[in-house]
Amino acid sequence: MRKYASFLAVVGLTTASSLFATLQTEKVTLNDNMTLHYNVLPKSVTSLSDMFKEGVFYGRLRMNTFYWKWDEENSGIKQNNKAMGVGGSVVFKSASYKGVSATAALYTSQNPSFFRMDADEVALVRSGKDTFSRYYVARTGQFGMTVLGQAYMQYANEEMQIRIGRQLVETVFTKSNDTKMIPNTFDGVTLSSTALPKTKMQFAYLTRQKLRDHIHSHDVIAVSLPTSSDPYASWKGNDDSGKNVNLTTQRVGNDNKLIIASVTSKQLENTSINFSYAAVPSILNDYLAEVHYALPVGGWKIIPGVRYLLQKDALHADYVVASLKSSTAIGYKDPYSLDSSLLCARVDFKKGGFLGRLGYSKVADKAGIVNTWRGFPTGGYTRVMGQYNWYANTVTYMVRAGYAFDNASTFKGLSIMGRYAWQDFDDTKDAVPADSGAFNVDIRQNLGNDAQLKLRFARVNAEDNIKKSDGSLKSDYSYSEYRVELNYFF
Repeated sequence: MRKYASFLAVVGLTTASSLFATLQTEKVTLNDNMTLHYNVLPKSVTSLSDMFKEGVFYGRLRMNTFYWKWDEENSGIKQNNKAMGVGGSVVFKSASYKGVSATAALYTSQNPSFFRMDADEVALVRSGKDTFSRYYVARTGQFGMTVLGQAYMQYANEEMQIRIGRQLVETVFTKSNDTKMIPNTFDGVTLSSTALPKTKMQFAYLTRQKLRDHIHSHDVIAVSLPTSSDPYASWKGNDDSGKNVNLTTQRVGNDNKLIIASVTSKQLENTSINFSYAAVPSILNDYLAEVHYALPVGGWKIIPGVRYLLQKDALHADYVVASLKSSTAIGYKDPYSLDSSLLCARVDFKKGGFLGRLGYSKVADKAGIVNTWRGFPTGGYTRVMGQYNWYANTVTYMVRAGYAFDNASTFKGLSIMGRYAWQDFDDTKDAVPADSGAFNVDIRQNLGNDAQLKLRFARVNAEDNIKKSDGSLKSDYSYSEYRVELNYFF
């Protein structure tokens, strides 16, 4: 068990610089990024019959509410919109027999009629779209979805864990991104090992993905196009907001695999190092290196960090792929290649419950960074809520500050975080947004020992005078967004 504890310590070291107030119940801990840590796990048993008899249920009731207000509406294109999801999840973990156990999780998100758009308006819904399936609503006219979000077998000992089936996969490239009603999950095989001291090794072979607003799984990268028999097919495939629209099922197939290998080490004092590799064979290869160093200075902890991502083309396409959002070649030096890179840097300033951060990111003037797995290439550095700043030749600067009152008597369980980013996109590329300033603030309050209320606000001010190559103006996508989330665990 000591090695298992060291595994948890490594995980904590790699994420600690982003954590604020958490909610710790008897059974689970709700982390800052809305992932769960299980405080109570089923015990080991000596017979197959006791595996399920001695299992543990984890219950969660949840509500997510969204309201999006454009500065300037445009009928049929930009319309103020709202959405609500009410539901939750039940997770069952069996007891372990000779290291073997099973996990299943059922999730549901229902959409009250008094706070949602009409069925023929679901294409206009922005952040709240993840509380329902647009494909299901468009095909049936019915809202609400209930899905088997996790279903896997596991073998584990003190040094190794193997999972086979549908599961949450948390790596630098992939995330459950459980900030709505239903997490992002993957089908496949994963392995994690802590055989080396203060080191976590991860391997994954993922065959399918199920985004948060999907009922059924789909390809890990390919985009589906509408057909005469299925005009809503674009909502059936990988329609993640960060998708590359040129990687369609007609071009790259519908059976792609995502392979990941990652090593995170804390063997050097005050230092966390990660090397990761991801590949979608015959499409792209990603190589990532990241290092953080904690420097104590007069009661403060100063933590500089750097991330470098190299994206290599394996597609050798004869069609445009460099642009994430369009098939236009305008503004791209080699529009037929996915070759690109991303540099991120940040400095954290920590003392007690305070965390300040200065962040920077720069994408090479090549292709946009492909990541449809909710890992967010600039996440933790310069990404602000709801923003996508990994288009080609994008520079972003961010400042962030927050405080957690975990140890205070007056505001115990309260945390506040605000961040502002200036996003400098490439004006010569028609299919990237206009430059913008993005601000968001998060407020969390624990309600007793089992519930948490979370309020989020975002404001984006986009420039309205950026011209495209044909002389027209890029869209002014300035907006305000309001979110409310309530969690209760039992």
